[in-house]
Amino acid sequence: MIAYIGIGANLGDALANVEDALIRLAALPATTLLKRSSCWRTAPIDSSGDDYINAVACIDTPLPAPELLAALHGIELAHGRERPYRNAPRTLDLDILLYGDERIETAGLQVPHPRMHERAFVLAPLLEIAPLVNIPGRGPAQSFMAGVADQQISRID
Repeated sequence: MIAYIGIGANLGDALANVEDALIRLAALPATTLLKRSSCWRTAPIDSSGDDYINAVACIDTPLPAPELLAALHGIELAHGRERPYRNAPRTLDLDILLYGDERIETAGLQVPHPRMHERAFVLAPLLEIAPLVNIPGRGPAQSFMAGVADQQISRID
């Protein structure tokens, strides 16, 4: 299954944490890292702390979505991720943005990610590696860029 993973960090060595997450994604069982975006710097949205470093990875994985989410949480924990409150600053955040064309809504997982179309830090790196990608139930990701034009974002590599 082709999945797109959002990656973000703003605590510690955020850039190193994002780069390490990409390595760990490629090391998941029978998983291949197909593409990765550049890293992007963004101001926190609905959060506080330092700027975030964000990226998006495209992987091919046999892991079912709930198992993939559990693996992502394991990578976050390896980086000391804590969840003291909603949108708290973090050492690493990994989100399943898209999982094929599937729409998943369970207590612990929503795919497509419910706010991805509202976030420049998701859309810019996603469109860098998949300019024609569609968000199931919403349409072309590109069509949402105008709505996030006021959000500060800059490519850093």
